[in-house]
Amino acid sequence: METELVWFGLPFIWAGLIAFAVYAYIVLDGFDLGVGILFPFFRGREERDLAMNSVAPVWDGNETWLVLGGGGLFAVFPLAYSVIMPALYAPIVAMLLGLIFRGVSFEFIHRTRRGRFLWEWGFFGGSLIASLAQGIALGALVQGVEVEGRAYAGGWWDWLTPFSLLTGAALVVGYALLGATWLVMKTEGDLQAFARRVAWGAGAGTVGLIGLVSLVTPFLQPLYFDRWFGWPTMVFSLVVPVMVAGCVWKLVDGLRREHDVTPFLAAQGLFALSFIGLGVSFFPYLAPPALSIAEAAAPDESLRFLLVGAVVLIPMILGYTAYAYWVFRGKVRPGDGYH
Repeated sequence: METELVWFGLPFIWAGLIAFAVYAYIVLDGFDLGVGILFPFFRGREERDLAMNSVAPVWDGNETWLVLGGGGLFAVFPLAYSVIMPALYAPIVAMLLGLIFRGVSFEFIHRTRRGRFLWEWGFFGGSLIASLAQGIALGALVQGVEVEGRAYAGGWWDWLTPFSLLTGAALVVGYALLGATWLVMKTEGDLQAFARRVAWGAGAGTVGLIGLVSLVTPFLQPLYFDRWFGWPTMVFSLVVPVMVAGCVWKLVDGLRREHDVTPFLAAQGLFALSFIGLGVSFFPYLAPPALSIAEAAAPDESLRFLLVGAVVLIPMILGYTAYAYWVFRGKVRPGDGYH
C-alpha cells in the first residue's frame, strides 16, 4: 500500500510539482545569477548595462519558482521541512541574504553615481554567495541528513564538507556557463564575443565538475550505489553519460560555429540531465536515507486542498513567465532597457 501511495498517490504528485518548481528555478534564475557572477569581468559600463538589461525584465519573476518550491515543501511535506531546514540553516540564510542583496544592488546601480561601484560589487557578491550557498545546500542534502525520532539529529556544521564545497563550486561554474550562453544568445558585438570565450572555459569546468561529483556520489550512500549499479536502474548509468556527451557535443559545435541559441540549449540540457540523475538517486526519499515521500507528507485532505490552489497558480506562473520572455525576446542593444 505504501508503494502504491508513493508512486500513484497525492504525495508523489506533490513531490513531482515541487521538483518541477525547483528545476524551473535552477534553469531560469541560474542564468541571471550567472550574469551576476561574470559581472566584474565585463569591460566598461556599457557592457555591464547591456548584461543587466538582458535579465532585467525576467530576473525577479524567475525567483517565483523558489518561493513556490520552498512554500510547497513547508505546506505539503512539513516533516521534511522540519528536518531539512535545521540541517541547512546556514547555507539557506546565506542564500536568502545573497538574493536580497543582489536585488537591492540591481536597483541601486541605476540610481546612484558616486557609489555605483559598490553596488556593482554587491550585485556580483550577492549572486556569487547565493549560487555557492545553493550548491553547498544541495551537496549537504545529497550526502545525507541524520534523523532520530522524526527530528534532525546532526550538528551545526554537518553541511560543511569537502563534498558540499565541491557541489557549491560546481553550481557556481555551471551558473557561469548558463550566464555566458545567455549573453551569447541575447547580445551582439564585443560582449557576445567575450561571453562566447567565457562559455568555452565555463563549459569545460562544468563538465569536469559534473563528472567528479558523479564519481563521488554513488559512494556517499549505499542507496545511491545500488541505484546506479543495480538492475534495472543501472540503465540510467549507461544512458545519462551518453546524453551528457551529446549535450557537450552540441555545446562545442554551437560555440565553434558561433550559433546564438544552441549553446544555451545545450547548457540547459546539462542541467536537466544532472537534475534527472539527482532524482534517480533520491527517489523515493526527500531527505535520504531516512525520510521518504510517503512518511513526510501531510494528510491527504491537506494535499487535496492545496492541489486545487496549485492547479490554478502554476498555470498562471507559467503563463506570466512565457509572456514575459515572449515580450522581451530578441537581442538587447545599447540604449534598450527600462531603467
